[in-house]
Amino acid sequence: MRLLTCLFPAALAASVALTPARAADPTPQPGGTVRIYQRDNPASASILEEATYSTNVPFMSVFNNLIRYKQDVPQNSDASIEPELATSWAWGPGGTSITFKLREGVTWHDGKPFTARDVKCTWDLIQDKGPEKLRKNPRKLLWSNVQDVVPNGDHEVTFKLGRPQPSLLAMFASGYSAVYPCHVTPAQQRTRPIGTGPFKLAEFKQNEMIRLVRNEHYWKKDRPYLDSIEMPIMTSRATAMLAFQAHKLDMTFPLEVTPPILRDIRKEVPAAVCAFGSMNVNSNLIVNRDKPPFDNPEIRKAMALAIDRKAFVDILFEGKAEIGGALLPAPNGVWGMPDDMKKTMLGYDPDVAKNREQAREIMKKLGYGPDHPLKVKISTRNIPAYRDPAVILIDQLREIWIDGELEPLDTPVWFAKLARKDYAVGMNLTGNSIDDPDQTFYENFACKSERNYSQYCNPELEKQFDAQSQEMDVEKRKKLVWAIDQQLQNDVARPIILHMEGGTCWWPQVHGFTQMVNSSYNGYRFEDLWIEH
Repeated sequence: MRLLTCLFPAALAASVALTPARAADPTPQPGGTVRIYQRDNPASASILEEATYSTNVPFMSVFNNLIRYKQDVPQNSDASIEPELATSWAWGPGGTSITFKLREGVTWHDGKPFTARDVKCTWDLIQDKGPEKLRKNPRKLLWSNVQDVVPNGDHEVTFKLGRPQPSLLAMFASGYSAVYPCHVTPAQQRTRPIGTGPFKLAEFKQNEMIRLVRNEHYWKKDRPYLDSIEMPIMTSRATAMLAFQAHKLDMTFPLEVTPPILRDIRKEVPAAVCAFGSMNVNSNLIVNRDKPPFDNPEIRKAMALAIDRKAFVDILFEGKAEIGGALLPAPNGVWGMPDDMKKTMLGYDPDVAKNREQAREIMKKLGYGPDHPLKVKISTRNIPAYRDPAVILIDQLREIWIDGELEPLDTPVWFAKLARKDYAVGMNLTGNSIDDPDQTFYENFACKSERNYSQYCNPELEKQFDAQSQEMDVEKRKKLVWAIDQQLQNDVARPIILHMEGGTCWWPQVHGFTQMVNSSYNGYRFEDLWIEH
């Protein structure tokens, strides 16, 4: 009987050190089906339009990127980037352009050839420059430095930039940077996506099933190994875990295994293989700054002071989560600020009683008290990873006379409300697709970003976003990044509660999956996944 392998990777080196020695995997076997439950009903299959790995996990394998992170390396970094639809890339003089040579002989799932024109169409779509429009465009601002995309024949394309940008390779390697075909509309990509990836969509039944089948014309002739991947949609995490333990599923939804669940699996299924660790997803409080009375910065300040971060960490993760600012803390993250800086930020003083007394004084001055609480709905997504911390948040806000009522919302409704800014207070999770400040700052805190759900806007600070973005010296860039992150927390832009950790479990017959430690979005190409049979 194979014992549970449980990894707690603090970084790539740490994860290697903590992994027990084991025999090399056997030779991959082609064929078979792997069943992975899907945690909720994705709003659509369009990777360019969505902002959740409920879309990346089932649909990343339908597409390819120009370049990608190696799928068997836990820690994403520039050193783990490899070609995909591009065969090579080269920077131009001064770092203001990058040219990709493209793979020849690649076809879309409908048989039409992939060319440089498709690359241009994709980034024109993202930048809202083409005739077609995305319904949602959460990462548009990430690409604002791209001035033009210029094909040179069918198999070469150059991205021209306004300034140097060290993060650009990481952005291209993100699981959100899928290349779309020119000849397929964005509307079709939401329900019947066409890609060049190792799997094709066979079935997408809302609230029931997602099924992928092998792309027999994939440009990697010996991939994928599997015939199909089936993903029954199971919104109850408890039900899904019982199904896994009963061997009705081969693998859990990635990163959904919590410490208590891991203990249960260790007890009930000692043969299971599990990975557990950081994922670059943070829980955060979002407050709509345009909705009275939350347009008053003093109320937002009081809310930030009410948060007991250690209680969240202990209750939800049994101590296995990290406290930090907007950037993933070290050692899993490169850009997280030092501990001594964290303690100086608003609400981060470990003396919670003192913080809350200060918060209550603010609330008293605004006319609130035990006999006159501020009543508000606390909106959140209706899955456990969101609901559980929302319940704790409601309890903590009561300490400063804010009486919250939980408003759980199904995934499509949740993201639609956030996009419309149609909420007052919410418990949110923010996943970062790459471990780089550009993605974090521009996507979540820039004035015009669709994902700036709290409507925080600081044009002067945004100039510092640009300054750190083009700084080539890593140590100098870190100091700029820390100062920005510190101001975001003191401005109550989107108070970060904790950086989550989670796990994935699979039966030992399943091979070829690696859980990444600094992104929950980039590891689901699944072309190397195989099952003994």
